[in-house]
Amino acid sequence: MNALKKIKDICSVKQNEIQLRLDDFKRIWHESSEKDIFTELIFCILTPQSRAKSCWNAVNNLLDRNLLLKGDANKIAKELSGVRFKNKKAEYIIEARKLFTINGRISIRPKMRQFDEINGAREWLVQNVKGIGYKEASHFLRNIGLGENLAILDRHILKNLHLLGVIDEIPNSLSKQRYFEIESKMTKFASKINIPMSHLDLVLWFKETGEIFK
Repeated sequence: MNALKKIKDICSVKQNEIQLRLDDFKRIWHESSEKDIFTELIFCILTPQSRAKSCWNAVNNLLDRNLLLKGDANKIAKELSGVRFKNKKAEYIIEARKLFTINGRISIRPKMRQFDEINGAREWLVQNVKGIGYKEASHFLRNIGLGENLAILDRHILKNLHLLGVIDEIPNSLSKQRYFEIESKMTKFASKINIPMSHLDLVLWFKETGEIFK
């Protein structure tokens, strides 16, 4: 009960800040450039087994040096300071760039608009974007304002779902079936405690890191 009270208290205190962050995410989809959306995708490709802040700093390094859309894998890898498996992830960035380049320009919105519901978009991302699993695809869609009801099952979230009794154990790995099972449990838990899924994710992130990030 103490853990549950703590997240409810955080949600109450941080409610406005959380809503502002979610509004920022929505503005990316409605107002930002295709390059900005692509930037969020690359951030999510970098995050596995790396700190989010380090990944965002690396993305900004690529932007500052005009490498995100034009750099080769070697130049990109050199800018991925603090990112694990940087050579492999540099290759993923190149592949993502090729995938979403149409007539010489980055284009992501048209592909995402092809799907009637968000789970279809997530599945397409997982199947087609190298370096993207269900966690990263969910993260990306949330960060561009499309996936508020998707679970981003990173280590912080799984740890707290276990602490709260939502799951019996923290899995060593997540198959598609296991991911969806835990996502369903988290969705039901969020509904039960009357905290929207998108808010709950940021609350649990804040509980572990002390900040509302992305």
